[in-house]
Amino acid sequence: MKLARGILIFSGFLLHSVFADSALDLSDSDFESSVSEYDTSLVMFYAPWCGHCKKLKPEFEKAAKTLLTEDPPVTLAKVDCTEAGKDTCNKFGVSGYPTLKIFRNGEMSKEYNGPRDASGIVKYMKSQVGPSSKDLATLEALELFISKDDVAVVGFFQTETDLKGKFIQLANKLREKVNFGHSTSAPVLDKYNYKNNVVLYRPKHLSNKFEPDFIDYNGEESTSALESWINSNYHGLVGHRQKENMEAFKPPYVGVYYAVDYGKNPKGTNYWRNRVLKVAKSVKGVSMAINNKDDFQHEINEHGLDFVSDDKPIVLARSLDNKKYIMKDDFSVENLEKFINDFQNGNLEPYIKSEPIPEDNSSPVKVAVAKNFDDIVINNGVDTLVEFYAPWCGHCKSLAPVYEQVAEKLKDEAVSLVKMDATANDVPPLFDVRGFPTLYWLPKDSKTKPIRYEGGRDVNDFIKYISTKATNELKNFDRSGNVKDIKNEL
Repeated sequence: MKLARGILIFSGFLLHSVFADSALDLSDSDFESSVSEYDTSLVMFYAPWCGHCKKLKPEFEKAAKTLLTEDPPVTLAKVDCTEAGKDTCNKFGVSGYPTLKIFRNGEMSKEYNGPRDASGIVKYMKSQVGPSSKDLATLEALELFISKDDVAVVGFFQTETDLKGKFIQLANKLREKVNFGHSTSAPVLDKYNYKNNVVLYRPKHLSNKFEPDFIDYNGEESTSALESWINSNYHGLVGHRQKENMEAFKPPYVGVYYAVDYGKNPKGTNYWRNRVLKVAKSVKGVSMAINNKDDFQHEINEHGLDFVSDDKPIVLARSLDNKKYIMKDDFSVENLEKFINDFQNGNLEPYIKSEPIPEDNSSPVKVAVAKNFDDIVINNGVDTLVEFYAPWCGHCKSLAPVYEQVAEKLKDEAVSLVKMDATANDVPPLFDVRGFPTLYWLPKDSKTKPIRYEGGRDVNDFIKYISTKATNELKNFDRSGNVKDIKNEL
């Protein structure tokens, strides 16, 4: 019976590989029977009208084609929650779109929390099947493993050592981020002249004359030391920064933006990367990467630039305190070297996205922009409530008259109410603004520790909150927010 089922599944796989152009389309009637045929599958629950779903769909379908050719294969499927898949979506608690879940042999295994682009989906799902470290039993298997377009970390083990145990532990931990393989095969060990060691192989399309194509591990036999070594060497002198790995490039960071495309134009891509590498080989303490200008257009816009021409790259940087910098000179090895030196030595003027400073700021609610934020909020000498808003935000529009009334009631107090358009100005890194409106309370003596305002949004709610939190009791309100009887007090 097992043999027959195996033949059926294999035949289904062949048909899917040959005839399918993309992910499977499943409904309530065939979801359970179809998903149960596959060892591992990734299912996208979606709604046709959902903008995020429309954006994800082509990436999902591209990943589906690639993953079917892997060994072992991974099947991708889609379920329309608004039509024929309503019951299935309800069964698995789908409440937002798109929702992605990983299934194993028909059973829901875990939520998918990986990247949402094709290459990221492929890498993440490849890590979900088979052992965390691939057994490379032959020379052919090893050579194929290290020839792929990604970093490969390989353990060569002649005997059972502590290093092998630590290597497998780390592979289990990092399987979703790093491709691990190992070999105990005598022909492999003899050919590569290793007994007990770990080697990091860089992808061949990133090979260059400024750094070796592979690096031997010579550190302690501990998972922490091995992990640190991988992290330090994974991207080399100049990494290829993409959406799925962008978190690896921490400030201080220098990015070079141009038409990076290793699929269609590897020679042109490396033409500019090699010039960046020439500078990077002498740089310490800064992470550096090349970036596809179209993938990171939002970052280019954040630095006040509209586009990157096809002629030469542009160079952007972020400091440890998240300030932004732009290389204003045309790209050249000499100009890049000077820019990085000035960046590290603090000799550059940061770029600040800011509206003009208001000529008249006499209203009860003060207007802050990036250029005057410190004067209006941080160094004003009084307790401050600051609102970060967006002009198009409906909740912000509803709050505006209430906020004005509160400011009017408190205009004689040692309290300042401030607002800032967070879409037109850089928000200082001290504040975590992910939605609108977001409000923070800053006591006058501890402005470096803002407190997120989570209270109600009518006039009395604000008055009570400020009366309670004020560093010194207000003149016209007691600590409970009640209006004081000034005559009786006198």
